[in-house]
Amino acid sequence: MIIDIPENSDFSIHNIPFGIFSTKDRSPRVGVAVGEHILDLAAVAELDVFDFNTALLEKDTLNDFISLGKEITSRVRKKIQFWLKDDNSVLAGKPELLVKQSEAQMHMPVSIGDYTDFYSSLEHATNVGKMFRDPENALLPNWKHIPVGYHGRASSIIVSGQPIHRPEGQTMPKGADSPIFGPTKRLDFELEIGFICGKDTKLGESVSTREAEDYIFGLVLFNDWSARDIQKWEYVPLGPFLAKNFASSISPWVVTLDALEPFRIKGPTQEPEVLPYLQFEGDKNYNINLEVSITPDSGEETTVCQSNFKHMYWNMSQQLAHHTVNGCNLNVGDMMASGTISGKEENSFGSMLELSWGGSKPIKLNDGTERKFIEDGDTVTLKGYAQNDDIRVGFGEVTTKVLPTK
Repeated sequence: MIIDIPENSDFSIHNIPFGIFSTKDRSPRVGVAVGEHILDLAAVAELDVFDFNTALLEKDTLNDFISLGKEITSRVRKKIQFWLKDDNSVLAGKPELLVKQSEAQMHMPVSIGDYTDFYSSLEHATNVGKMFRDPENALLPNWKHIPVGYHGRASSIIVSGQPIHRPEGQTMPKGADSPIFGPTKRLDFELEIGFICGKDTKLGESVSTREAEDYIFGLVLFNDWSARDIQKWEYVPLGPFLAKNFASSISPWVVTLDALEPFRIKGPTQEPEVLPYLQFEGDKNYNINLEVSITPDSGEETTVCQSNFKHMYWNMSQQLAHHTVNGCNLNVGDMMASGTISGKEENSFGSMLELSWGGSKPIKLNDGTERKFIEDGDTVTLKGYAQNDDIRVGFGEVTTKVLPTK
C-alpha cells in the first residue's frame, strides 16, 4: 500500500470518496480522501494517466466530473484503488500528489441547482404525528402511498465547518392570541443522508425505480436544521418555509454508490402495496451506522443519537421515481435528502424534537447541563460509516457550530 491508512479509517481503500479541497498553494480542485490524506487528482492528471478532459479536475465543483458519467468516474475510482495497492504504480514515490487532510480546506463538493427534502422514516413521521396530531392516527392518509417531500432552498446548503446563526421568525406562544417575532427557542438538528444526482433528464421525462441508481452519483451526511417553533406556526397550509430555509449542512466527501455496494440490505415491508411505478426489485436500503453528538462551549462531547440508514421506509430509488414521475427534470448536482432518520429505540431518534419529546424529557449532557433543543455555542456533529468485517466505508463528519442571532 502506497499510503498508510489507519485502522478503522472512514476513508479506507474500499471507499475513495470525491470532494473539493484547497491549500495555501493549491487552488480549489478535485481530490479523493485516503486515510488521513487527500490524493490531488489534478496533480495526478499531469502524469497523463486519464483518458478524458482533465482540465475539469481543476474546477471548484464536482459537477463537470460527475457529468462524465459513471462509466468514467467509476473507472477513475477503480484505477486509484489499483494504484494505491501497487507499490510500483504511477503514484509510487510521488509525495507531492498527497496533502494531509489536516492542512487542507474543504469546500462545497457540488454546485446545487435544486434541493428536495423527503419525509421517509416511518418512525420519525409516526413520532411527529403523535406529538402534533392524533396519537391514534399519527400518519396522514397519504404517507404509506407516496414518498412525501417538499422543495427546499439550495442556496443555504453549506459545507461542514461553516457556522450558522440562530434564525428569527414568527412564533405563536402558548395561550397567546397573536404571534410574536424573535429568535427561535427550539432550534433542532435533523439527521439525514443526502444523495447527489449524477445525470440530467429532460423536462417531461421520468426515471423508473429500475433506472434510478444510474442517476445517483453518491451520498453525503446531511443536517437539515429546523426551527420547530417557527415551523409549528407556519407549516399549515403550505409546509416548511422560514423554519427550514436558513441552513442545511453537508459533509464534504461524496461517497459513491459503488463504494456502498457491499452494504445493501432489505428495507422495511411496505404495506399496503405501493402503486406499480414505486415497486422495485432487489435490496435498495443501505446499512449505514449514524450518530449525532452535541459539544457545548465547555468542550465535552455527548453522543445523543445512534441510528441507521437501513430504517428508511421509502428508499432512494422510490424517491427519485416519484420525484420525476410527473416529468420533473433532473440536473447534475441536484440534492435529494432522505428526511429525518429515526429508528424504533428512543436513542435512535434523529432529532431533538423526538429525543426530548417536544421538550418534555430533557437530554443530559456529559458536562452536567441539559438540552431540550440546541443552544447558542453548541456544536452539532453527524458521523456515519458502514462496515462488513474488514470492509469499512465512512463519510467522515459534518460539524456545525450555532452562533447567536445576528
